[in-house]
Amino acid sequence: MTKAPLLFISHGSPMLALVDSPAHRFLRELGTTLPRPRAIVMVSAHWQSLNGPSVSLAEAPPTIYDFGGFPPALSQIVYPAPGAPGLAADVAVQIEHAGFPVRRHDTRGLDHGAWVPLSLMYPDADIPVFQVSLIHGAGPQEHERLGRALASLRDQGVMIIGSGSLTHNLYEFFGQPIESPAPQWVTEFADWMFDHLGRNEREAVLGYREQAPFAARNHPTEEHLLPLFVAMGAAGERSQPERIHHSVEYGVLAMDVYAFS
Repeated sequence: MTKAPLLFISHGSPMLALVDSPAHRFLRELGTTLPRPRAIVMVSAHWQSLNGPSVSLAEAPPTIYDFGGFPPALSQIVYPAPGAPGLAADVAVQIEHAGFPVRRHDTRGLDHGAWVPLSLMYPDADIPVFQVSLIHGAGPQEHERLGRALASLRDQGVMIIGSGSLTHNLYEFFGQPIESPAPQWVTEFADWMFDHLGRNEREAVLGYREQAPFAARNHPTEEHLLPLFVAMGAAGERSQPERIHHSVEYGVLAMDVYAFS
């Protein structure tokens, strides 16, 4: 049986759901080309839990509008995908067996790191979805270990998506046109990640904070890159990451998407 897809997606701004752009068009096309999964587990930059990961068990997860200052049309989007409470409960136990303390949430919905890309990839909202949170304060190595705890889901037809952003400095984001060119500090970081991921140089990527150019400027905080390390862990050490999309929005948001074979 072929393993279910495993992706790292840069979701950028919530406006990705509405505004035409290369990344918007790519995600719309991507959903039509991938094998249909039994369910999807999303690990989003917008859910972090203290001390260990959390798992959402909601039967009908509501759409969470965890942002402000955007047009009202964005908050009128509803993504009514069913949850997967039985599968999610099994995954919570699986993560516990890997040595993590786990919290369970019966009602938590889908944050915009989950529903924005999914609304483009699977607009019919007919694939069950649940979320696993990041671990607040934990770094790349711990999230890579969390990914390893999820790896077997792919053999069960469950797609794993880490949703963040390859670069994410909102201090330099607001007010720029979507088509603004990327400055050198964004380009050099994205190129470094492309080179080291493409060669599967895992230790270098896990140590990006010390090794990659302009790492702290592109990620003043780490939460938008941590889903990448979850994807790396789920892929396994012999995986071959492939960048399947690259574009930049608002000058500072690299919208790269990686698939892990």
